[in-house]
Amino acid sequence: MKIGWIGVGNMGKPMAKHIQEYASEFTVCDLNQDAAIDILEDGGTWAETPSKCAENKDILFMSLPMPQDVEKVCLGKDGIIESVKEGTIILDASTNSLSMVKKLHKLFEEKGVEFLDCPVSGGVIGAMKKDMSIMVGGQEATYKKIKPALDAMGDKAIYCGPVGSGTICKLSHQLFSGLLLGITTEVLTSGVKAGMDLDTLVDAISRCASAKNPPFDNWKDAKEYNFEGDEMSFFLELAAKDVRLACEMGRENKVPLDMANILEQKVIEALNNGWGRKNSGIVRKIIADRAGIELDYAPGGFA
Repeated sequence: MKIGWIGVGNMGKPMAKHIQEYASEFTVCDLNQDAAIDILEDGGTWAETPSKCAENKDILFMSLPMPQDVEKVCLGKDGIIESVKEGTIILDASTNSLSMVKKLHKLFEEKGVEFLDCPVSGGVIGAMKKDMSIMVGGQEATYKKIKPALDAMGDKAIYCGPVGSGTICKLSHQLFSGLLLGITTEVLTSGVKAGMDLDTLVDAISRCASAKNPPFDNWKDAKEYNFEGDEMSFFLELAAKDVRLACEMGRENKVPLDMANILEQKVIEALNNGWGRKNSGIVRKIIADRAGIELDYAPGGFA
């Protein structure tokens, strides 16, 4: 199977390497060719432009940071739409906006090309280990056709419904993840400020019925209070984008989002502090700083 891949950043690269093992021919494209050196050394072919990467492919993946990046790669100069052949299946593994997904699906459909949204969750380590959720929106028959390729990349692919459904599920998850981050940090900050030590407080709450869930398990496993970003991080600037898109989706559907809007303001405050390239868990610091304390440790950011 001839497969192309566009975008080999922190998440994209490990996923691309898994797909390369599955493909009979593999072509890669990125703004930075050095990021793809090991893929090329393993037999991959370099494409200078998205248009070149899309030529004569059975499947074309994208993993890009922002909706505007996806739009540019698809529709801009030397974009995918210039060369993609009828019958190609495009899989967008980016966390995109719902409106952009539907726009691109419509434009590619007119060319006889299927566009499916398949955002992922699991972080960089999950991408390396194939321990990822892949949420797919599009035609179910096409999902079944490309399921072996998805299984080569992650172990928890799920068909969510028509195009856009994968994006709805991913944005809903990101909002859930962010709200849990805020709620657990606020609860523990209040207890520490009242006089409890963090270890005892986490242990006590985690034994109670309402707290028997992963957010408090994450706190029990945490060792430090360090939100410096590295190649394993889910950066705050990307979390901010996801929260913004989730809130926009809610507003477009006239859903009151009281807690989500508060979360978005905390994320904006963290961005305004210059923390965009920090681990997204640094939003916890906003909550603790307002209380005038520093927690001994805290888990990382959004899942």
